[in-house]
Amino acid sequence: MSLLLRRPLILLLALLAVFVALSDLGHRKLANPDEGRYSEISREMAASGDFVTPRLNGLKYFEKPPMQYWATAVSFILFGESELTARLYTALCGLGCVLLIAYTGKRVFDEETGLLAGLVLLSSPYFMAMSEIITLDMGLTFWMTLTVASVLISQNAATDPSRRRWLWLAWAGMAGAVLSKGLIGIVFPAGALFLYCVAQRNFRLLWKMEWLVGPLVFLVVAVPWFALVSIRNPEFPQFFFIHEHFERFLSTVHRREQPWWFFVPILFLGLLPWAIALFPATVQGWLRPAQLSRGSGSPTLLQTFAPLRFTLIFCLFILLFFSKSGSKLAGYISPMFPVLALVIGAYLRHVEPKRLSWLVLPVVPLALAGAYAAWVAPAGRTDEYSRHLYTEMSFWVAAAALSIAAATLIAFVMFRLQRKWLGVLLLSIGTMIGMELIERGYERISPLQSGFAVSESVKKHLTPETRLYSVGNYEQSLPFYLKRTVTLVDYVDEFQMGQRIEPQKWIPSRSDFAIAWNAPGPAIAIIPPRDVDKIRALGMEFDVIHADPRRAAIKKK
Repeated sequence: MSLLLRRPLILLLALLAVFVALSDLGHRKLANPDEGRYSEISREMAASGDFVTPRLNGLKYFEKPPMQYWATAVSFILFGESELTARLYTALCGLGCVLLIAYTGKRVFDEETGLLAGLVLLSSPYFMAMSEIITLDMGLTFWMTLTVASVLISQNAATDPSRRRWLWLAWAGMAGAVLSKGLIGIVFPAGALFLYCVAQRNFRLLWKMEWLVGPLVFLVVAVPWFALVSIRNPEFPQFFFIHEHFERFLSTVHRREQPWWFFVPILFLGLLPWAIALFPATVQGWLRPAQLSRGSGSPTLLQTFAPLRFTLIFCLFILLFFSKSGSKLAGYISPMFPVLALVIGAYLRHVEPKRLSWLVLPVVPLALAGAYAAWVAPAGRTDEYSRHLYTEMSFWVAAAALSIAAATLIAFVMFRLQRKWLGVLLLSIGTMIGMELIERGYERISPLQSGFAVSESVKKHLTPETRLYSVGNYEQSLPFYLKRTVTLVDYVDEFQMGQRIEPQKWIPSRSDFAIAWNAPGPAIAIIPPRDVDKIRALGMEFDVIHADPRRAAIKKK
């Protein structure tokens, strides 16, 4: 397939992927905890007009910086509050990563490498899923990708002014990463740069990072909010920099401990159908970086900078950093995926199609195993309601796995026939279709993950005078759907700092809650279903207005 024909086909594929992604953003109800949490922070920010002090459920919340809160709050103000506008920033960050990595591949290597890298990223299941889920990780991934891409392109720039501008952009990207998720926005690129210089036994790159203008750009972008929030909230520096960074990394205070190998299967499955190809791509990228770099007309560039080796060190540093951390969540390694797509794209550019056929074939048994796991998943549910929802989901997920297996087999045949580009396109399309089917399946179990259903039940009884409580738990997405906060009862978790500063905004004990409940006026509470009889034993009279396996809503008689 000629390059002239590939361009419109890939553009059409990219536009189709964007259309499908954007059209799906509003289908799913917000899931707990992350989607509900971050949407509600943005909703409260938009409602209050306070873009300095983030609040969750009316309480100060300093666990993360505000970049995504700002973007989503603006989205709410401009387009209204909905699931689509809540997910818009995350989706745009995902799209931005695809465009950045494709452009970087073109600038650093050639157009074919850029197109392949973009296709690899578009068809990576983990990346596709994270682009449609509200977490802070995709925002961080975009700014980290911008930083790495700018460094790579700067070293391939034809003139010194161009090189300087790209490095200034890298500093700005690093500031955006810090405003997205904190100090790792500095740690990751700085650590990768230092380790790269050590590996190359050459520190010239380190001294050419525009140390006069670059830090100024970083400070202008990143510092104003940190200064302002610290002035308004003196408790912020200790909580954010000490508790949320050093204590989170060095301890299990956030109860997110996992084994050291936790991220390895996530990385492997997240890169399917290209996961097997990552191994030879890594070897080639490390051992033969000069042969794969295009340069900019300067013969010394190929000798002084190895772009694929730099990206591999960046990824390895992230993987080791979080594997060592006492706090682990699946989304933490998101910044690895765009740059690994570049490594794989560079490998696909040169690999023989027949060799590639054997690298994708193992996806077939893995996909079939996934279909079987989806089919038997409902049997593991302990209640009829959940079993019914998982049964509906299993059909979609099994169909998704079968579609990926079929696409892989067709691609295998294309590769054997020396039709590499056609095979890559078909495999990418098949994977994207499979991920779309998985999302449809996930929608079937969304009632278990979202507070939307209970919010609909509560709205029927809710008046402006109704006191609203959440007892022993916190349904993250409920305040977003009710457009109001709740009073927490006997629940601390991530609210500890906010409750200490504003103790009047919560009720520490259930005995105190009983007194508040029996005060004059209407009241509604969200409670764990298992606690209905315990709450009634406190001398409280109520009717149950909603019940499912994960939450119940009671209304004062």
